[in-house]
Order: sequence, then structure tokens, then C-alpha cells
Amino acid sequence: MTKKDHVKKKPQTVRVGIMTVSTTRSAAEDKSGQWMKKQCEKEGHEIVDYRIVTDDRHEITKSVSALIHRSRPDILLINGGTGISPTDVTIEAISPLFVKEMTAFGALFARLSFEQIDSAAILSRATAGIIGDTAVFCLPGSLRACKLACIELILPEIGHIAAHLQTG
Repeated sequence: MTKKDHVKKKPQTVRVGIMTVSTTRSAAEDKSGQWMKKQCEKEGHEIVDYRIVTDDRHEITKSVSALIHRSRPDILLINGGTGISPTDVTIEAISPLFVKEMTAFGALFARLSFEQIDSAAILSRATAGIIGDTAVFCLPGSLRACKLACIELILPEIGHIAAHLQTG
């Protein structure tokens, strides 16, 4: 099947969950999560869940599993906790849940980040994979990084990704 064929079959509205990993941000201070929510809605997608979870490996794993089970998003956007500090545990919490990894995402994101922030791009461990029927993207918590990932990589393919996951 060609990309053109996939584009014809992609859903116009995608079910999106958004999770911010932070011990310091409230919903009012969550610029990245709020921007992703507004941008997805602006593009006609349905936000099925939005939450903030503390930087705790067990809490992140538990919340992701509950969110996917209860809300059934096609796409889950997680921001925060992808760096290299001891408290950055999002990748450790999420990657064991992946049944498949979307390895090109991290590489492409790093390349785009390098163009914006030079060698500091090596500090990001952004990744993506599939949990059940949900594509999960783990992004840095900065607004600039979330905008870059969403505008350049995720949103242009969101329907295409959802269509692949819905065909089982």
C-alpha cells in the first residue's frame, strides 16, 4: 500500500492523551502540556485524557497503564523526565511497556534538535513506541522541544499512525 493509499484511510479525528511528568508543575504552569492539548484540538483531534504525574517511575508506569486502559487513546504524548538527571525516569518507566519501538523518532528528533540547540541535543532521550493499540511519544518537557516534535514529526503523521494501529 502506498502512502497515498494510507492517507485516504487515515482517521480525520485521532484520540489523544496527554501526560506531563513533573513534580513542580500544576495545570496552570504546564505550558508544554497545555500547548499540545490546544494544538491537537486546533487540528481537530479529541483529547481523551490530560494529567500531570509526579517524577516517580512506579507512578508513571501505573498512570500510563491506567490512561491507556481507561481512555483508549490512539496517541499518547508524554512530556518531561526524558533527560539525564537522576530524577528523569520517564524512559525507564515507559520503555519496558513497549511491544514495538519507533526507533526513527528519537533519531529524527535528535537531528532536528541539533539544528536548534547544537550539541546540547545529546542530553535528550526522546523515544516512541507502541503499547497495546496506542503510539506513545516521550518528549522533553520544554515547550520548544514539544513544539518541535509535534509540528515537525508527530502531527503530520498522527492520522497515518492511528490508521496503522487501528487495522491491527
